[in-house]
Formats: sequence, structure tokens, C-alpha cells
Amino acid sequence: MAIKSTIFKANLQIADIDHGYYADHSLTLARHPSETDQRMMVRLVALALNAHELQDICGGDGTLAFGAGLSDVTDPDVHLTDFTGRKRLWIEVGQPEDKPLLKACSQADAVRLYVYAHQADIWWKGMESKLSRLDKLQVWRLPTEAAQELESLAERSMQLQATIHDQVLTLSSDKGSVSLEATRWK
Repeated sequence: MAIKSTIFKANLQIADIDHGYYADHSLTLARHPSETDQRMMVRLVALALNAHELQDICGGDGTLAFGAGLSDVTDPDVHLTDFTGRKRLWIEVGQPEDKPLLKACSQADAVRLYVYAHQADIWWKGMESKLSRLDKLQVWRLPTEAAQELESLAERSMQLQATIHDQVLTLSSDKGSVSLEATRWK
């Protein structure tokens, strides 16, 4: 019998001062058995960094949600879908191959990738020329140390505050806080 995903609940209060977006999100994250707490929390950070797009792209009439992630590699880690069902924003985390990103660019208006592991610099050197032609793709680098610290905030039931100011995200809970600034590679 296959091991089932572990369900995490997060109440995320977002104060994105840079984009004038303030909202509370009640989220359910299904962590695949092979997914780490770090990767799950990076998915949550990616959602927080892009939540303002609900207003900016969809005028508030859309859905920002987690995809199937590792359970279905053809589904985004996070996606913004408008009321017509059109994928407006496709978000991936990690270090995927170029073919899934090419497919994502053909299925969504915009694609964002957040890389975070210590091997990311090596991965980027091998992938940069392959990904440079994808106009819809943005690649962002999260600091390795900060991404590792995110694990300390992971709990089955989380009360989190995300503040984004001057391009720095601070994710806080009663267990502590982690600040990070994403660097755009592409």
C-alpha cells in the first residue's frame, strides 16, 4: 500500500507592502512522502511572494492554490487560475529539467521558478542557456541558508505572517522568523 501525503494547514496573513496587497489565506498543503519540510515551506514562500498577482493579474477574481506537486509532475507547485480556468501564473520550486518548464510556458501566461538548494548555482550553469529562450519564464534564487531555516517553521497546523517590504520577505510564527530576499537570475 502506498504511503499517503501528510496534510498541513496554514493560516497565512500576507502584508505585501511593496505591492499594496493585504490578505489572509487559509491553505492546505499536501506534503508528498518524498517531499521535505524545506521544499514544502519554499512552496508556501513562493505563494506568499506571488499572492499580489491575484489583484494585479486577475483583479481579485481568480484562484491561487497549491498544485499536486511531487504527486503529479505535470501539475504546478503553485498556480494562479482566472475565473475562466486559464492558468495565468505557473510556479515551480526546485531544479527541474528544461522540458517541464517549456511545457509550463506553453500552458500558462507566465512561469516562475524558485531555486533554493546549495547545488542551485551548479544547476543554473548547466541550464541557463537552455532556459534563456523561454520568454515567459522568470528564475529566482532563494538563499540556501534562509531556505533551510524555513524548516523550523513547519508544523501540521501553522499560524504564519508574511511581510514583504523592500523586496525582503519575512515569514514569522510563534516558533520564530526567517527573512529572505530572492535574487532574479532570469
